[in-house]
Amino acid sequence: MTAPDLTSQTVLLTGAAGFIGYHLAQRLLAAGATVHGIDNLNSYYDVDLKRARLAKLLTHERFAFAARDITDYDGLKALFADCRPHSVVHLAAQAGVRHSLEAPRAYVSANLDGFLGVLEACRAHAVGHLVYASSSSVYGANHKVPFHESDPVLAPVSLYGATKRANELMAEAYARLFAIPCSGVRFFTVYGPWGRPDMAYYGFTRAILEGRPIDVFNHGRMQRDFTYIDDVTEALLRLIGLPPAAAGDGGETAVRHTIYNLGNHTPVELERFIAAIETALGRKAHRRYLPMQPGDVPATWADVERLTQVTGFAPHTSIEDGIARFVAWYRAYHRIA
Repeated sequence: MTAPDLTSQTVLLTGAAGFIGYHLAQRLLAAGATVHGIDNLNSYYDVDLKRARLAKLLTHERFAFAARDITDYDGLKALFADCRPHSVVHLAAQAGVRHSLEAPRAYVSANLDGFLGVLEACRAHAVGHLVYASSSSVYGANHKVPFHESDPVLAPVSLYGATKRANELMAEAYARLFAIPCSGVRFFTVYGPWGRPDMAYYGFTRAILEGRPIDVFNHGRMQRDFTYIDDVTEALLRLIGLPPAAAGDGGETAVRHTIYNLGNHTPVELERFIAAIETALGRKAHRRYLPMQPGDVPATWADVERLTQVTGFAPHTSIEDGIARFVAWYRAYHRIA
């Protein structure tokens, strides 16, 4: 199965200046879609990086941008009425597991109130498909691996994970009540060029280049299902054209809501991850081993059979290849020889 032809599609994309949003906008534009992006350009991390992504998108004639907060209900509905999107991809959120311990109200505002605004706008304008970002964090304290979409998700270990699970329940309710086709995507540690500075791979790269030690939590006994950004956007591009009424199964089709894991289905040990950065940089890291942090989990691992059956695609980029591409971008963007 190949990616869909989107030449006649208008897609409204929230979080367009974010990491995944920027890359998905590029893919949508390359596929022929018209993209209306919104973002509030908040200062959770470097706003200049967000503006640099946005500047590249604004060179496309089929890209329009509105600086808007998703908690502005009236403004959001007006934007929907103006652009009349066929599909909505909702990526705007307050991200970060650890930050949710320090600024919980930001998560309630953006991830709950903001998502409600998106759902209400979709309800008011009969959107054909809402694809929204969930997270592997919903699996919380689950110990069974790989994680499957049907596993119980009743033990969150962070407020961030709890808000993302709440998003899934909110989408389920709106799909039942108003027949809005919804697809929730549980992202597993997405990384790559133009990535978020608060993520470990970005911080490790910066610290190694500056000769500073890196903090290795749980004494290095961690595994993550790292998912390269190009694999993520390929999967999302295919999912947009496959609302649950066409792609779901059994009872899920009746409520027009399906949840997908989106991961590389290959957990990587933290030491291998660090070694990939060292190899790409040609420098060794000075490790500082520390205990597990609150809100963290020892391992993530995605079962992606449902995604593969529906889209014909499974992520496949190795950590070594993906990190090499990120480091090349990092050196170019930060002008480091």
